[in-house]
Amino acid sequence: MLLQLAWRNIWRNKRRTLITIAAIAFAVFLASFMRSFQKGVWDTVIDGAVNQFFGYVQIHGNGYWEDQTIDNSIEFDDALAALPQKVNLVEDVVPRIESFALASSGNLTSGVLVLGVDPKKENELTGIADKIIEGTYLTASDNAVIVASGLAKKLGLGVQDTLVIISQGYHGVNAAGKYSIKGIFKFGLPDLNKRLLILPLKTAATFYGAEGRVTTLALKIADRKTVPTAVADLKTQLIPIEKFEVLEWQKLIPELVEARQLDEAGGYIVLGILYLLITFAIFGTILMMTKERSYEFGVLTAIGMRRGKLFSIIWLETIMVAMVGAAVGILMSIPLVYYFNIHPIDMAIMGEEAVVAYEKMGIQSTLPTAFEFGIFFKQALIIFLVTSVLALYPLITIMKLKPVEAMRN
Repeated sequence: MLLQLAWRNIWRNKRRTLITIAAIAFAVFLASFMRSFQKGVWDTVIDGAVNQFFGYVQIHGNGYWEDQTIDNSIEFDDALAALPQKVNLVEDVVPRIESFALASSGNLTSGVLVLGVDPKKENELTGIADKIIEGTYLTASDNAVIVASGLAKKLGLGVQDTLVIISQGYHGVNAAGKYSIKGIFKFGLPDLNKRLLILPLKTAATFYGAEGRVTTLALKIADRKTVPTAVADLKTQLIPIEKFEVLEWQKLIPELVEARQLDEAGGYIVLGILYLLITFAIFGTILMMTKERSYEFGVLTAIGMRRGKLFSIIWLETIMVAMVGAAVGILMSIPLVYYFNIHPIDMAIMGEEAVVAYEKMGIQSTLPTAFEFGIFFKQALIIFLVTSVLALYPLITIMKLKPVEAMRN
């Protein structure tokens, strides 16, 4: 009964109701698309960075991340190799030896990041073979290296040239070797492109005197949303857990996380201004509705209608207007967000330079929106909460109402 009465009341002034619904719908539409686009872009950026190099989760020896030396490596035993069979969300374990060295070619030298990898597994995680621009990719038995294009240019290297590497191995042993260059690759992350070279895992282990050991286990996990569950399951399988540290992608690339938080903070400020404007629009409607119906409220309370029930009707009216507006805005935004999720915005429309700039950062040049129910639900929830707070005005008015004065005015 109350719902039916409230629904009829909101259409007593159709023009005002339609204007309010339209304003709310526009705000919800704009907010939904903005949040979907912002989240979609950042998810793409993060997935690009993670799949370029880091992986969503890494396992190290305890203390390695703070002191990244070969001495903090761990033994790569059968228990670690079998983690994909023990933890369902982990598709594969990608072993690495990561350390620093001095690379030399002729009279030129440079500090480099040496990465020893299982060529097959590394390619499945990062697609490094597709980044080869000269020469060929590694095999597990090669006694050769591939170098990033920035490093090759810096040292004047080409395919089949010889590179000398000098470093300190496991527990202080001397590490020195001479390797032919099998291929040159272009890496998406500019900093690493200037200093990265890759060896087969066995060759790197021999070079550092660390046979059977690894510094990093990068885990291949299909869905970023399942990472917390996967980490919790991993910690039950790593025994003793005190021997290891398990780091999620947020700790591996904190700079990217901070950049996202900063960008989203700016987005929230814009949304806050938008919803502030809509708040005034809704309050204006509530104010006019309350003032125009003072006589009606006076009559109803005079004949014995309880003030609580009267307020319930007014609250239902304001909520209905708000929810209809939110529903219209969501229904307007869903097709657009879904379209750009299936057909991402191609930055090629901004010219070839924009595409190249994105590729240099390791980001794909097509940017999709995020099509998630939670984005739309949050906009409706915000409108509901704002309207519920604004409905306190008619509550105060009704509670203070003096029937005789209301009917006279």
